[in-house]
Amino acid sequence: MPLLKFLLAAAASLFLSSLAIAQPAPAPTRPAPRPVVAPAPGQPQPAAAPRSPRAAACHNGLSFDRFLADLKQQAAAEGVSQRALAEAAPYLVYDQGIVNRDRGQRVFGQMFTEFARNRASDGAAKNAQARIRMHAAAFNRAEKEYGVPPAVIAAFWGLESSFGAELGNLHTLRSLVSLAYDCRRSEMFQKETIAALKIIDRGDLTASEMIGSWAGELGQTQFLPTHYFNYAVDYDGDGHRNLLRSAPDVIGSTANYIANGLKWRRGEPWLQEVRAPQNFPWEQADLTIKLPRAKFAQLGVTYPDGRPLPNDDLPASLLLPMGRTGPAFLAYANFAVYTEWNNSLIYSTTAGYLATRIGGAPPMRQPSAPVAQLPLNELKELQQLLVRAGFSVGKVDGVMGQLSRTAVKAMQIKYGLPADSWPTAELMARMRGPSVQAQPAGLVMPAR
Repeated sequence: MPLLKFLLAAAASLFLSSLAIAQPAPAPTRPAPRPVVAPAPGQPQPAAAPRSPRAAACHNGLSFDRFLADLKQQAAAEGVSQRALAEAAPYLVYDQGIVNRDRGQRVFGQMFTEFARNRASDGAAKNAQARIRMHAAAFNRAEKEYGVPPAVIAAFWGLESSFGAELGNLHTLRSLVSLAYDCRRSEMFQKETIAALKIIDRGDLTASEMIGSWAGELGQTQFLPTHYFNYAVDYDGDGHRNLLRSAPDVIGSTANYIANGLKWRRGEPWLQEVRAPQNFPWEQADLTIKLPRAKFAQLGVTYPDGRPLPNDDLPASLLLPMGRTGPAFLAYANFAVYTEWNNSLIYSTTAGYLATRIGGAPPMRQPSAPVAQLPLNELKELQQLLVRAGFSVGKVDGVMGQLSRTAVKAMQIKYGLPADSWPTAELMARMRGPSVQAQPAGLVMPAR
């Protein structure tokens, strides 16, 4: 998951943390393909092809039509049938509007507590629990086969599409091929377009059924086509893998992807709220730093009600999504599944927290006072100052990803400030001063 969700624009506001996706499992055997059908009344009809766009520089000046011909040839070489290509043809048209939406993604300014209040509320947890009861057989089967708890599956299901209520209304193939021709992520979307054609060829969905988000994701847990093709399973026994309308298929496929694509560790926790003392060595609070739970206990970290942590060697990281004055969590190895599913920390932390609520955990403690957040223009300025000080922060866009967080922590240490990686007005004031010196080479991080 990965990457490109319907919440992407809303969830891109804080931190990036990436891990590598394992190679997907071999694709299942294809059932007999379904016949090509015309769009039913009320379904979106394939639009006439718009005027061809200006030739993209990254394709050696090829027109869209020539590019599409080459892409179809590549798909055929990978086993896509001429029947599937003919079925998809009316939808393989360029749409500049899709490209404009991709380039125009805006940073959303919600903080974690606000986002979680809206998306991981008591109502959201109870709704998910009701879904688990409604589809108990599929959830129990998925947990037995893949080791993924129902609460984890249901949290993603609810966040991604409100259990199928918010799937998008755009033709997937049109979105995919437009983004494939655009130069920003062309190679990625060429692969996704071919995967979508393979889904048609396998008989899971028809081209006209492929309706989803503008970014080309499909189904109730918003799979990219490569993930759909590689991890979708037929859990209702009808011979097709339908992640648009079959709840059992959604549950089993999501569990398969989490377990085998993202490497979920059976029987282990993912996120637990804790309380850290004011004298905690904040430089130790980072997803890149893992300590035994016993060490956190020695440093004064407890459960929120004051109960001691287990005195064991289970490794964890102290996660502070809003700095030392906001909520605190122990993030375990399984939390990497969440940051890989969506690399925005506001989203991944909310998804992990919601799963704990669905599983019966109490609501998290709210900050005793409002946590100040720098406005977007000042976050961009801070990143520029960090670059001037010798750090690489990736794109200067106001999104405080892992590189920006690491740089902020290093400058907090330099100035004797609590090193919790949260950008503050005090750090900004220090950075604006004339005495900022370039950091030693060992502190400069590689490009994002």
